[in-house]
Amino acid sequence: MAEDKKGALATGALIVFIDESGFSQRPVVRRTWGRQGRTPVLVEQVVYGHFSAIGAIGYHPKRRQVRLFLSLCSRTIKKEDILGFLKSLRRHVHDRVVLVLDNLPAHRSKVVAEYFAAQRKWLRVEWLPAYAPELNPLEDVWANLDGRELANFVPDDLEHLRQRVRRGAQRIRRHEDVLWGFLKHTELVKHRDLPLIPYLHETQ
Repeated sequence: MAEDKKGALATGALIVFIDESGFSQRPVVRRTWGRQGRTPVLVEQVVYGHFSAIGAIGYHPKRRQVRLFLSLCSRTIKKEDILGFLKSLRRHVHDRVVLVLDNLPAHRSKVVAEYFAAQRKWLRVEWLPAYAPELNPLEDVWANLDGRELANFVPDDLEHLRQRVRRGAQRIRRHEDVLWGFLKHTELVKHRDLPLIPYLHETQ
C-alpha cells in the first residue's frame, strides 16, 4: 500500500465494512445436546419466508472504537436499499469514512456510484478483491448468528425470526472484543492501534 494511503487510513477516518445476508425460516441445523436415547427433532415450516439484512462494522483506529450497524429488509437487497442504508449510516456517523465493500452489482449501480461521487468530502470508497469473503468481517457476524441465536431455532413466523436476529446483533454489540475478533480474523487489522489493509483498491 502506498504511504499516502496508509496515512489516510490512520488519521481520523472511520473504516466501515459493509455486507449483505439473507435469513430464512428454515432452521440452521447444528449439533446439540439431547437426552440419552432421544434424538432432538426440529419441526420445520412447509413454506419458508425470508428477509435480507445489510450490516456494517465501523472501527476507528485512533479512538479504539468499534460499532455494529444492522438494517433488515423484507426483500432481496437492491440498489435503493444500499443507498438508503448509506444515508442512514451518515446520520449516525459524523467522521470521515473509508467505506470497504465487495463488488455486488447493487454496490456498483449508477445511483450508488453517483452518491459516492457526491459525498467525496467525507466518503472514500475501497473495493475488496473478487471472491474474497474472508476479508470481510461481516461474514463472521453472519456465521456467529447462525451458530448462536439461529442454531436449531424454528421461528413461528418472520417477525419471530427478526426478533431473534436483532437479539443476536444486540449481544454482539455488547461484547466489543467479539467485534475486534471479527476484524482481526480478516488479517486486515493487526491490532487495535494499527489498520493494515493491503488488499484494497481505491475507487476512481
